Amino acid sequence: MHQVYTAIFEPGFFASPQVHIAAAIGGAVAVVCAVTGVFTVMRGQSFAGHALGDVAGAGGSGALFAGLSPVTGFVGLSVVGAAVMDLIGVQRVRSRDLATGLVLGAAIGFSALFLYLTSVTGATTGAVQQVLFGSIFTTTSGTIPAVAILGAISLATLAAICRPLLLSTVSPDIAVARGVPVRLVGVLFMLALAVSVGLSSLAIGALLSTALLIGPAAAALRLTNRVAWALGLACLIGMLGTWLGILLAYDSYYWGSSHIGLPVSFFIVAVIFITYLASGLPALRPARRNEQPAAPAAAAGHGKIAA
Repeated sequence: MHQVYTAIFEPGFFASPQVHIAAAIGGAVAVVCAVTGVFTVMRGQSFAGHALGDVAGAGGSGALFAGLSPVTGFVGLSVVGAAVMDLIGVQRVRSRDLATGLVLGAAIGFSALFLYLTSVTGATTGAVQQVLFGSIFTTTSGTIPAVAILGAISLATLAAICRPLLLSTVSPDIAVARGVPVRLVGVLFMLALAVSVGLSSLAIGALLSTALLIGPAAAALRLTNRVAWALGLACLIGMLGTWLGILLAYDSYYWGSSHIGLPVSFFIVAVIFITYLASGLPALRPARRNEQPAAPAAAAGHGKIAA
């Protein structure tokens, strides 16, 4: 038993302050992203989440260049990007690609500018790695309160608008007929999404932030069509994937004689991707057994989400 324990957990894992900080921040971010991600997938706004990740990258690189905390830039500019997308027309389905594409292009341009200025001035070492691919092991304990507060705000916002958000997601016409303030609900959701993407960028980098936002939620929605169950499953998948990624990244330092640890963001994304692939296996078996000529009619109602 001791040999199995030491084979899984390398020396000093549970005593490492960096691991404690990474586990606390990673777990909190995973829960916030999982809850937001379920509604993001259901609303078909994954592309918007991806664009906000690049916006967060621009904010993070700008914050590093200015000598500010990365979380300030990640979340701050992501919220600004969400507001701009809403003004352009992200609430209207036909305008979503236009709004998202414009904001995405501008964000990448600003990221290139700030990262170039940072590299030229030498203001921050490893800025590109930290902004684009994350560096959760180098995050200080002082970041934990900010992550906790921002995460709580995002979850509280989603809890406050949960029922009208779900109704406007499943049937916008019925929501309007019942007097639901669809525009306001959409704006509040976009702000919660922006905060979640900003926190995800802090954990695994701007380029990979969508994986933590969409992956656990998409896997959960493959396994159940009930929103409450999907939220719980997404949180579980996100937290376990993040913590397993932290463990593998820590252990990777001892895998070879060179003692070079692999990026934690790679392992988190890899675990989530494998989990998503595995989540499709239960759905494939009944589909094969019940495959009939009249299957399209039954499949039409299969994607509906039950409350």
